[in-house]
Amino acid sequence: MTMETAVLIFLLAVVTSAGLGAWVIPPFLNLLSSSRREPTSEGTPDDHASGGNTGLLLGGLWVGVLERIIVTVAVALDEPTAVAIVVAVKGLGRYPELRDTSSPNRAEASERFIVGTLASLALAASLGYVARIALASAGQ
Repeated sequence: MTMETAVLIFLLAVVTSAGLGAWVIPPFLNLLSSSRREPTSEGTPDDHASGGNTGLLLGGLWVGVLERIIVTVAVALDEPTAVAIVVAVKGLGRYPELRDTSSPNRAEASERFIVGTLASLALAASLGYVARIALASAGQ
């Protein structure tokens, strides 16, 4: 494999990681929301399953895109420390919101954070590993 092909695969992995997450992660979160059958103070379970704005974890889409880009690049370049930093920064950034005891949706927000983060990291790490294999085979 040529270096140009490896770089193309690397770039494709990063772009796919950033963009695909917007299509792959929400179904996981919808499954989580639809498993709740009783109405909440913010609406019915149908409101949550349909992707209604619950006010939970606003800005998560952009955080997820940046997270996946960084993790994909970090895995591709064999830099696990960068992955740990991303997870730590994300957790610390959301801690006050997730810890707010006055929020009636605290448990749901925590679950969405964990499920979304794990699904996003799995996608990004998988694509980063594909890019890493491509880069390694080009270097031989």
